[in-house]
Amino acid sequence: MTNLERVREKMREKGISAILMTDMANIAWLTGFSGSFGFVLLSQDQARFLTDSRYTIQAGEQVKEMPVAWYQSPTTSDDFIASQIHEMGFKQLCFESAHVTYATFERLRDKLSGVELKGSEDIFSALRMIKTPDEIARVRSACGLADACFAHVSRLIMPGVTEWDVSMEIEFFIRRSGHALAFDVIAVSGENSARPHGHATEKKLEVGDFLTLDFGAKVDGYCSDITRTVVIGEATDRHREIYGQVLKAQLACLDAMKPGARAADIDALARAVFDEIGLAKYFGHGLGHGLGSLVHDAGRMNATSQDILEPGQIWTVEPGVYLPGFGGVRIEDDAVITETGIEILTHAPKGLMVLPG
Repeated sequence: MTNLERVREKMREKGISAILMTDMANIAWLTGFSGSFGFVLLSQDQARFLTDSRYTIQAGEQVKEMPVAWYQSPTTSDDFIASQIHEMGFKQLCFESAHVTYATFERLRDKLSGVELKGSEDIFSALRMIKTPDEIARVRSACGLADACFAHVSRLIMPGVTEWDVSMEIEFFIRRSGHALAFDVIAVSGENSARPHGHATEKKLEVGDFLTLDFGAKVDGYCSDITRTVVIGEATDRHREIYGQVLKAQLACLDAMKPGARAADIDALARAVFDEIGLAKYFGHGLGHGLGSLVHDAGRMNATSQDILEPGQIWTVEPGVYLPGFGGVRIEDDAVITETGIEILTHAPKGLMVLPG
């Protein structure tokens, strides 16, 4: 079943006769369009992708399952959308209420006399969580590039190299491979590594630093997200204790992931492992998130999550502890839920590495 067929099935289930899609993440997932501006009008028997003249050629190349219509100045997007809705004959139209401002709703309402506009609940997130074999293959390719990048940059890590040097080398490797970054590279060392989303600086790597690298590639529209932490020069017993407990937590969580498991329970397992040596209070973020066309795709693995693991979902699993004044450790892999457990998609080494080795 295609994603378009899955959406139409969900629309029938929810009693939605027609919908205006405005969220670009949902639109990219449904149509394959990778530009920054577009809309989809969709019913059980009609579908139309709308954009402006900047993307006429690109939309024609990428959008395969529905006709493409476009406009150019001086026509406005509101006028164009309204004309397409009237042309398609919709008398009732739902919209993505979480992504349409009240001002936009008012403008459309004023131009759509005779059309009933209704806000719709999110019908796309649950669908996006279950990846097709093609989507999984794209994420797997992105993970392979991230693994290769880590192997490359590991050879450059040594005292005296700056965080900025490492960050730029990661970015250059991915872009030189013909692909994009999934998000801004995180490369933080020493005390800076206690900042989960810290930014690279001109700080030089020093013996005794933790160095945390968090990065990902975007390949054919799908993302990877990997984190590895290494020690520079020499590891103390404290380095080994902290790193070992983070790795123990991650391995326990990966082992517990299978269809039917509750995301919140997996998150709690990591915290229980950290609590064995008093580290749970230093783990402030959720254990992971969904991964796909967005690096933070639908799905959350945290204490309040209601998500249940199902085959086809792809999750990051990224426990971490962050000690102010000392440093932090995070280890992150990407894993797809299978019928019996998981397939781990990232394969860079994650035993404690002391670099240069």
